Amino acid sequence: MVVLNRIYTRTGDQGTTALAAGGRRPKNDLRIETFGTVDETNACIGLARLHTAGHDVDAMLGRIQNDLFDLGADLATVETGKPLPYEPLRITQAQVDRLEQEIDRLNEHLEPLRSFVLPGGTAAAAALHLARTVCRRAERHAVELMHRPDETVSPEVVKYLNRLSDFLFVASRYVNDKGAIDVLWVPGQNR
Repeated sequence: MVVLNRIYTRTGDQGTTALAAGGRRPKNDLRIETFGTVDETNACIGLARLHTAGHDVDAMLGRIQNDLFDLGADLATVETGKPLPYEPLRITQAQVDRLEQEIDRLNEHLEPLRSFVLPGGTAAAAALHLARTVCRRAERHAVELMHRPDETVSPEVVKYLNRLSDFLFVASRYVNDKGAIDVLWVPGQNR
């Protein structure tokens, strides 16, 4: 259970932040940057949800926001090889599978693309595209972190972020009247 009695603790005033399983890292450490970008993705989804209220993707986005807190907790709980007094929260394959099912459910209503889609159409679609690009940055950070010899990242974290960016793309098309008002790229249009 999380209890936040005080918002400021002054423990980060020297430029470090605490990890869930103990220890501190500089605030510009790649692990901190990674879960910070996951948090940024979540904030972008929250902004998108201002435009998806009443739409069937809104409930999916709500579940995803919860998953992103799980994912942040996963990244913040570094494997030390030492037993913890609690079961660490980790992203599961079932969460990845659910995203795939939701992608398939939305995608079955969309016509195949014959061009790249420009971010836009509706406010909801534009906001979902923004969330997608931030999610891709989080994924790039997670992959970089995963490849460092002194770091561990659950493979499910990378899978989830990869699927999430796909979901956000498909959802952006879905909220654009099932792709009918997608803004398509026209190569060389302004030459």
